[in-house]
Amino acid sequence: MLVAFFESAKYVGHLYPIALMRIFMGYYFLNSALVRLSGEFLKQPKLAAMIMDNLPQSELPGWYANVLQYVVVPNWRIFAYFITYCEFIIGIGFLIGLFVRPTSLLGLFLTLNLIYISGHASIDLQQTYVALFIVMFWVGAGRCFGLDYYFYKRQRGLWW
Repeated sequence: MLVAFFESAKYVGHLYPIALMRIFMGYYFLNSALVRLSGEFLKQPKLAAMIMDNLPQSELPGWYANVLQYVVVPNWRIFAYFITYCEFIIGIGFLIGLFVRPTSLLGLFLTLNLIYISGHASIDLQQTYVALFIVMFWVGAGRCFGLDYYFYKRQRGLWW
């Protein structure tokens, strides 16, 4: 497996910028998850407060606003843990380059939901994340300096 890691630099070297972006995003999401784990995000209803603050001025479809208001806000603790552990999975997956395509889909789903939850404060950053997740899914960013190349070499498929 270690040989495949070094072969990935030789055969898929044109993906260096994408691999560096993937590693940076992995560090960012892992750090964000660790901050949420050690902070007040899981203990205090910050998620519910953020949703209720941004819900009146947002332009959400009616069904999604109802889901946020009547499902997510009362069960804020479950969704706070879900967000935190999804960020943790995204961070680890991107750092080691394993299952980058499914992890990119998870990150895309999470980021699209966070766009609606957080409001207009960080929408530009979240839209940049959406574009980066689409690029990493499309290119298969785990094949350069990642463990996906080891599996890609053995069995071609959509997920590597």
